[in-house]
Amino acid sequence: MSKSWDAPTYDAAHAYVFTLAADLLDLLAPAPGERILDVGCGTGHLTAKIARAGAIVVGVDSSADMIAQARAHYPTIDFRVADVTSLDLTDPPFDAVFSNAVLHWVPRADAAAQSVFRALRPGGRFVAEFGGAGNVQQLCAAIAAGLAAVGAPPFESLSPWYYPSIAQYAAVLDRAGFEVVFARLFDRPTPVEGGVRSWVEMFGTTFLGAIPHYRHDEFLAHVERAGASLVRDDGTCYADYRRLRINARRPA
Repeated sequence: MSKSWDAPTYDAAHAYVFTLAADLLDLLAPAPGERILDVGCGTGHLTAKIARAGAIVVGVDSSADMIAQARAHYPTIDFRVADVTSLDLTDPPFDAVFSNAVLHWVPRADAAAQSVFRALRPGGRFVAEFGGAGNVQQLCAAIAAGLAAVGAPPFESLSPWYYPSIAQYAAVLDRAGFEVVFARLFDRPTPVEGGVRSWVEMFGTTFLGAIPHYRHDEFLAHVERAGASLVRDDGTCYADYRRLRINARRPA
């Protein structure tokens, strides 16, 4: 995940990214004294929950802005800028690696899985959730319509996202050496404060960067119209999230 982030806005308007992960932490089940690596830790809120369980936790993210915000929130936790495809954190190895809402930003899936595998001790576990096949399909279609309306490059040439099926990601894990314990793909419609425009302004900066700044409002208006079906009768916009949740282990 190499994009730049507006960390304060992420915390203020898109907190659902980490607040909806409570049961993912239950799946991780951190234990006192365990060494746990939080990959793509963002602003550090889930990392802190892992630490409160008594684990010795390290949070890494490729965004320096996110890491700065995490350090400001939780100065006693070890946060570092690092790329999941080239982790250099194997001495000592970790008992578990955790990742929430990150790996769909990493198209080099094999490199990421191999890097996580190397960071784990034999018998260590990898618990992750991210966008899976069909994730934000309606939002993507709306963005594609907006790009076409302003004469920008097509969606497929700009999209930064990787949304694999269970079978595709299980194959990635298998190639890295993991044993897949559990995998589930499920729908999670999620309310978005500020609607389609807010979502694209936070997560669709790749598309905005391909459009002259003076046409951003025009593009976003087209996206809002194309994504009108995401807005329910009460006026709330629901992003059509589909999540892939996995639990894998490095063989002992």
